[in-house]
Amino acid sequence: MSRRCELTGKAVLSGHLVSHSNRKTKRKFLPNLCNVTLQSDALQRSVRLRVSAHALRSVEHRGGLDAFLAKAKAEELSTTALAVKRELEKKLAAAS
Repeated sequence: MSRRCELTGKAVLSGHLVSHSNRKTKRKFLPNLCNVTLQSDALQRSVRLRVSAHALRSVEHRGGLDAFLAKAKAEELSTTALAVKRELEKKLAAAS
């Protein structure tokens, strides 16, 4: 399981730990990933995803999983999230 957010694509970054004497040693900046179950109103089911805390706040800000996936770019989404997005688009197209 990779350390990558399934909704935003946020991943591990590398950089330096800089000491007081200005020595630089390699370190990793890990994303704050959480295993969450999000509810899709249009699909009437829940979806388990591994998302960052920042993405979780973005989902809440946009008004839920359905609204977030409608605006999200396909390149940033994981295969699971992309499948949910396509299923959501089909459901909304059939309802129209």
